[in-house]
Amino acid sequence: MADTSVNSFPTNAFEPLVVEQDIQGISRPSLSYWQDAWLRLKANHRALVSLWIVISLLLFTFLGPVLWTVDPTVQDVEQISQAPGADRTVTLVDEYTVWQGSSNTADEGLQLIGTATTQHVRLTWGDFSPQYGYRVYRTPYASGPEQAFGLPLAITNKPFFEDRLDLHPMSYFYNIVALDHNGNDTNQYETIKTNVSRVITIEEARERGLVGSLESPLPGTAYELAFHPLGTDYLGRDMLARLMHGARISLFIGFFAPLLYVLIGVVYGSTAGFVGGVTDQFMMRFADFVVALPFLLFMILFKVMTNTGPGESGILPMLFAMVVLLWPATARLVRGQILQIREEGYISASRLLGAKTNYLVLRHMIPNTMGVILVTITFAVPSAIFTEAFLSFIGMGVAPPTPSWGSMCNDGIKTMLTHPHELIFPAAFISVTVLAFNMLGDGLRDALDARMRNRE
Repeated sequence: MADTSVNSFPTNAFEPLVVEQDIQGISRPSLSYWQDAWLRLKANHRALVSLWIVISLLLFTFLGPVLWTVDPTVQDVEQISQAPGADRTVTLVDEYTVWQGSSNTADEGLQLIGTATTQHVRLTWGDFSPQYGYRVYRTPYASGPEQAFGLPLAITNKPFFEDRLDLHPMSYFYNIVALDHNGNDTNQYETIKTNVSRVITIEEARERGLVGSLESPLPGTAYELAFHPLGTDYLGRDMLARLMHGARISLFIGFFAPLLYVLIGVVYGSTAGFVGGVTDQFMMRFADFVVALPFLLFMILFKVMTNTGPGESGILPMLFAMVVLLWPATARLVRGQILQIREEGYISASRLLGAKTNYLVLRHMIPNTMGVILVTITFAVPSAIFTEAFLSFIGMGVAPPTPSWGSMCNDGIKTMLTHPHELIFPAAFISVTVLAFNMLGDGLRDALDARMRNRE
C-alpha cells in the first residue's frame, strides 16, 4: 500500500503564490458635482463665449455710464439723427440778417444765392409763362417722371424764396412749380440741387463751449461738435448713453422678473410634487388655469389697476403680469423632478431616521433640482427681455423719455429707411443678449445633467 502521509508533501506546498507584476492604477481626482459641471461648461466653447458676452453686457450696463458720462436726455440739436462717423465739422458765421430778395431774369433760371447752409438757403428764378404764382417744394431725392416734388414749403408771387425750415447738413432738391389761375400746379417747373453745410453763429458757439467767452473768433473758422460714437437719434440724443441706460431697464426686468416667478414656481411645484394625491391634482389644475390666461389682456388690466396713464412708465404692471402669469412652467418642471426624487432610496432612509417634511424638501429635494432651476432661470431671462422689448415696442411697456431697448426700437422704426442706425443698434443688443442667454442655458443644461457625466 502506498504511503499517503502528509510528510510526503513539500513544506511550502500550501503557501500563497506571490506573483510580481506591474499594476497600473487609473485614478481620477475626486470632484464635486459643481466642480465637474464647471469643467464640462468650460469645455463647451459656445457656452463659454456666451458667458463672456453676458459678463460684458453687465459691465456695459453698470460700468459704462461711469466711463461715458453723457446725459441720455440731453439733445444736441446741431446733430440730429447723425450716423456713427458722420462729419462733425461746423463753420462759424455771422448772426442772421433779413434778406429782402434778389432780382433775376428768365434766361438765368433757378439759381442759388450765396452758400446753402443750415442757417438759410436763398433761391431766385426768372418768370415762368404763364405766371400766376409759384409753389416751392423741397425733397432729399431727385424728382422723376412721376413729379414727386416733395415737401411744399410756400406759395409766393415773387421770383425768390428763402428756406429756413429745419435744415440739416445734407443734399436737398428744390422744385419751383408755376401755378395756373386756379392755384394748381402746372407742368412748368425748375429744379436745383443744393448741398447744405452745417454752420453756427458766434453766440451759439459760446453757449456750446466751442469758443471762450472772451474770444472773438472770425467767421469761417471750423470747429468740431460733440463726439457721439454710435451717433444720435431723431431728437439729437446720444445713442451710446441711451443704450447703456436702456440696458439697465431691460436687464433689470430680464433678471428680476424671472427670479421672482421662478422662485414662486419652485415653491409651488415642490409642494405639489412632495405632497401628491388630491392636493397635487388640485394645485396643478390651478396652474393649468393660470397658463390659459391671456398675458396681454392682464397687462392692460394691471395698468388700469395701477392707474398708469398714457405716457407713464409701465414697468410695474409689466413685472406684476410676468410674476403672476409665468410661474406655471417652472412649477411643472420642478414638480416632475420632485416626483422622481421622492422615490429614491436616500429619501426613504431619511424618513426612517425621522426626517421631517421641511428637512426633506430643503435638504434633499430642492438642492437636487438646482441644476434644473438654474437652467430654467437662464432660459427665462431672454424670454423676459424679449417680452419687455415687445411691450415697449407696441407702446405698453417703458414710456419715453425713459430709455429701454424696446422703446428705442419703437422710435428707430420711424426713421428706419433714412437713418437705420437708430433701429439697428438697439435691435442688435436685444438679439445678442437673447442669443447669448439661450446658448448659455443650453450649455448649463448639458453641464448640470448628471447623466452626461456617466456617458463620458
